[in-house]
Amino acid sequence: MSLVLSGSTSGSVTLQEPAVAGTTVLTLPAVTGNVLTDTSPKVGNVLQVVSVTYSTATSTSGTTLVDTGLSASITPTSSSSKILVLVTMNGLINGGTANTGIRLAILRGSTNINTFAEYTCYISSSASLIASAAGNYLDSPSTTSSTTYKVQFSRRDGSGTVSVQANSDSSTIVLMEIAG
Repeated sequence: MSLVLSGSTSGSVTLQEPAVAGTTVLTLPAVTGNVLTDTSPKVGNVLQVVSVTYSTATSTSGTTLVDTGLSASITPTSSSSKILVLVTMNGLINGGTANTGIRLAILRGSTNINTFAEYTCYISSSASLIASAAGNYLDSPSTTSSTTYKVQFSRRDGSGTVSVQANSDSSTIVLMEIAG
């Protein structure tokens, strides 16, 4: 026997019994919203998204990577998941020193997983350059524990000070868990 559910304005949904002997049970969740017909995510499905915006200016004159202040954490639902890290850094300044560059890197915990920008600003010593940079990395953390990603920066070359989020410009990091 089939069960037909008529739509409130038009259309219908038909629940057809399986062509096998025995009893089949369909258990519906006690929640509102859409009901998924498949609880196993397909490879490539986005399972969760975390986004953080940060706008506090930070400067350094060193060549060793230091925190920009931009970080986010995600707890993967499966150890086979991948994490897509998307970063947009704004308010990059070379401090007005000729030929001073900036380096940006994405870290998982304390491990540098991707250096995504290395710029040298060829300008006179009386000018500053304000710029933006974007980077991304598809990571395989192989864990279901909370994992923190952050962005660090340093002076790449030259002798001046470099800054991020200058003039209260906002930078953003987005973490997307992708089913593996």
